[in-house]
Amino acid sequence: MTQSQKQMLESKLWAIANNLRGNMGADEFKDYILGFIFYKFLSEKVEDRANAELEDDGLIFNNAIIDNEIIDILKDELVDELGYFIEPKYLFKTIVKRAINKESIIEDLTRALKSIEVSTLGTDSEQDFAGLFEDLDLTSSKLGKNVDQKNKLISEVIKYLNEIDFNFDDSDSDILGDAYEYLIGQFASSAGKKAGEFYTPQQVSKILAKIVTLGKKKIRTAYDPTCGSGSLLLRIEKEAEVGYFYGQELNTTTYNLARMNLILHGINFLDFDIAQGDTLEDPQHKDKVFSAIVANPPFSAKWNADELKYDDERFSPYGKLAPKSKADFAFVQHMIYHLAEDGTMAIVLPHGVLFRGAAEGVIRKYLIEDKNYLDAVIGLPANMFYGTSIPTCILVFKKCRVNDDNIIFIDASKEFKKIKTQNALTDDHIEKIVSTYANKQEIEKYSRFVPLSEIRENDYNLNIPRYVDTFEEEEEIDLNYVAREIKKIDMDMKEIDEEIKKFCNELGIEAPIL
Repeated sequence: MTQSQKQMLESKLWAIANNLRGNMGADEFKDYILGFIFYKFLSEKVEDRANAELEDDGLIFNNAIIDNEIIDILKDELVDELGYFIEPKYLFKTIVKRAINKESIIEDLTRALKSIEVSTLGTDSEQDFAGLFEDLDLTSSKLGKNVDQKNKLISEVIKYLNEIDFNFDDSDSDILGDAYEYLIGQFASSAGKKAGEFYTPQQVSKILAKIVTLGKKKIRTAYDPTCGSGSLLLRIEKEAEVGYFYGQELNTTTYNLARMNLILHGINFLDFDIAQGDTLEDPQHKDKVFSAIVANPPFSAKWNADELKYDDERFSPYGKLAPKSKADFAFVQHMIYHLAEDGTMAIVLPHGVLFRGAAEGVIRKYLIEDKNYLDAVIGLPANMFYGTSIPTCILVFKKCRVNDDNIIFIDASKEFKKIKTQNALTDDHIEKIVSTYANKQEIEKYSRFVPLSEIRENDYNLNIPRYVDTFEEEEEIDLNYVAREIKKIDMDMKEIDEEIKKFCNELGIEAPIL
């Protein structure tokens, strides 16, 4: 997506959001906007493929004279290819025409969204489309007090979206990601953590994806155990060809968004498995290992660290469980368990995982001393994530490490660009982080290889300032120069006082006490 296209997208989204924001919270109206964007995408996809099939017969898909037999044939072909089907009367452009004519569209729009799911029943794509639009409640009182108000509001949103060229054919664009990030950024103050907790900033996604694909053009499997909107998985696809995508997400709305996002980006329904559920309590991919694993789990979330977890192969080897109030290392343990021997995993975590003691200290020791899996510790700037300003870090793990007698520490926390109220990384910042890790560079006040013996001496405390000295020495102060400057200032003040006294005498007034 070009800069001008992105600006156009943002201006249109702003207009839509302003229509909705008086009725509902930012976290709610973004679901409607993103859902309708996806509906538009699905409609255009069906129409393009159907018209290609009908071209030799001189027919157009949305023409009402097409008979039911042709529609049934098209449905079978497109469900096999795309995984779903939309009848001409339920296409986005058909609904838009009715909205422009100020007709009632609520009922037909509801049927249109439901028909997409129904078209997949009994097919291989049924699970991938089940409940995709269940968050778009067009009967909600938040859309208006009565049917006419709801219809007017939804019609305006549909018409605005119709005017936007989302450039769906551009494989490099991240339409839902750009829309999501913009909406969260504009309304972070009102949306708070709830609206932004499932989105990883694109700059951070780039770092994780580049690290787990280093030196590889193809990845057998990519996995994100807390996949959110799916942005991290899609970012891996930009760095290497991925054979199959796996993910799990607890939140229903965001689980739907992840599936939408993958389909919108051309990932065939046969090439991904996104499951819903609590990854730590009910993992859906128990017997699989993955080539590339990425994650931005909820920071320091609560979890059920009961005694039964000691019988779980994911956690039992460590001798300790992550604290009930901080599941950070539980996610690390889960990911390690699913990491292939030749794979790489990268996870975003709060800084506390580097130095907190008790059970977390025991887990750190096991990962470093017993297994020697930790490959890198990368410190990121604070205030990069919506909903929290805390500093974060990236931990990189490999089961077969090349430099297995040390760990590289990179302190990238001081290098960022300020954008409004958020800190962001530029492409240059990202390139420096990734190239430093890839080329195993030691850069003064930025990165350092730390021998395991030194980490052992520090009792497996990984706090970055212990190993990378970023302290800037203050200039030596010349006290004689300071004394001379003070004398000069004192003399200047006396001269000014005399000038003031002179003016006061000329005016015949009493000079201030000097």
